[in-house]
Amino acid sequence: MTLGNLFWLFLACFAAWYWWRAKAIKDFVLQAARRYCKTMDVELLDDAVYLRGLWFKRDDNGRLRVWRRFLFDFTSTGEERYTGRVIMLGSRILNMDLEPHRF
Repeated sequence: MTLGNLFWLFLACFAAWYWWRAKAIKDFVLQAARRYCKTMDVELLDDAVYLRGLWFKRDDNGRLRVWRRFLFDFTSTGEERYTGRVIMLGSRILNMDLEPHRF
């Protein structure tokens, strides 16, 4: 096995690990968005969350973590579509909020 083959093998393994980890995080955020929408008495639309921001930031202890912003669509009346937001730092949800909407 050459060094080039080892590099490509490592790259393929890293890509598979990253995809698996990203899917697990997205599923975690989707479950949290479902619970939040239920407590706020709105309906989560499309049963999906969308990653719209990815960055590196420091937590309260000064450790470098991955910062993620997810968006999701919801409705309160069944007619209008609004956007909700989930902010994560590392594996912790920092904030969830809904844009202003009608009841």
